[in-house]
Amino acid sequence: MTQIAPRASDQGVRRLATTLYGYAFLSDLVLLYPVYALLFADTGLSVGQISSLFVIWSVGGILLEVPSGAWADAVSRRLLLRLAPLVTAAGYALWVLLPSYPAFAVGFLLWGAGGALVSGALEALVWTELDRVGAAGRYARLLGRAKTAGVLGVLVAGAAAGPVLAAGGYPAVGAASVLACLLAAAVAARFPEHRAAPALRDGAPPPVDDEAELGWWGNLRAGVAQVRISRPVRAAVLLVALVAADWGALDEYTPLLARDTGVGAAAVPLLLLLLSAAVTVGGLLAPAGERLGGRGYAGLLGLVAVGLAAGALAGHPVGFVVLAVAFGAAQLATVLADARLQARISGTSRATVTSLAGMATDVTIILGYLGYGLVATAAGNAVAFAVAAVPYLILALVLLAGRRRSAVRPR
Repeated sequence: MTQIAPRASDQGVRRLATTLYGYAFLSDLVLLYPVYALLFADTGLSVGQISSLFVIWSVGGILLEVPSGAWADAVSRRLLLRLAPLVTAAGYALWVLLPSYPAFAVGFLLWGAGGALVSGALEALVWTELDRVGAAGRYARLLGRAKTAGVLGVLVAGAAAGPVLAAGGYPAVGAASVLACLLAAAVAARFPEHRAAPALRDGAPPPVDDEAELGWWGNLRAGVAQVRISRPVRAAVLLVALVAADWGALDEYTPLLARDTGVGAAAVPLLLLLLSAAVTVGGLLAPAGERLGGRGYAGLLGLVAVGLAAGALAGHPVGFVVLAVAFGAAQLATVLADARLQARISGTSRATVTSLAGMATDVTIILGYLGYGLVATAAGNAVAFAVAAVPYLILALVLLAGRRRSAVRPR
């Protein structure tokens, strides 16, 4: 690896960090976030139909997740980060211009495509740029702060959604969301990207960029092979999927759960602000969370399980305080799982492996949507939240059992 001067290294990390935070903030400065479930319901869709839309969303992401990761390994990751918000913006525009089930479905496909373009490419670009300057140890901190920046975007969007909705209805909310996406695409152009090794040895020409040499298909095969062959990488991929998917699926139903507490539609974004604030804290706690051992991480997952069930079953707006604690802990657990995955990946197919984790997450989310739709239809949103908390408790027990087996295994 080429030695980078300390001052140049610091400047590179600062540029990467500020661009990353701005991109994350603008990508989530979407006023449709806290109200699009209400848009669907006000258009006449049932909970089952809304759940089917979420499935369509995830399927679209799955179809493009891994191919886009291999694409990011073969071409410019920065290019994909610029394209993603533009694709997503088209979906938002379609929702408010032609509100109907078919338009919502196509919009979710576009949103899924935009998410697939970012997934893998963003994490790989950040890790690669940090590793290039010898700062890979700062990945969890930057990722946690980036997620916090994204949550701050959600917070601002949540605070603005109510007034904008009251003033201009769903069209105004949609226009603001499209504008945020366009700004995110502009910011993405500032991402640094160094893919080829710049150093010369004994007068020889610079070595060929291995990632470009492999091409799309070669990177795809290499990434899949690494997950299949390496047990630590495979375990890290599964951990990311299980931890991120459950609360990621539940997040889509929080507006419905909030309205079930008896508050009006205009107050729903305010309850969601509480969840967003807790998720912000969870991202900022990433450096401290890295000091958690195996037992501590299992305890963190247990906290998520208890908080999700207790907060939802309270049936009162105050329950969202407990729910917020669970969401904050889930954000921290997700950041730590992703950092563990990045540390275990080797070779040139980093975005592909990360996208495989994203695909596994999306598949698990689909199961969550289907299960939630069935349970919520039969017993209501609160019970569906409580049932969805069980996997976290099971995962915590599995991790603890694995540590006990390791402790008693002969050395």
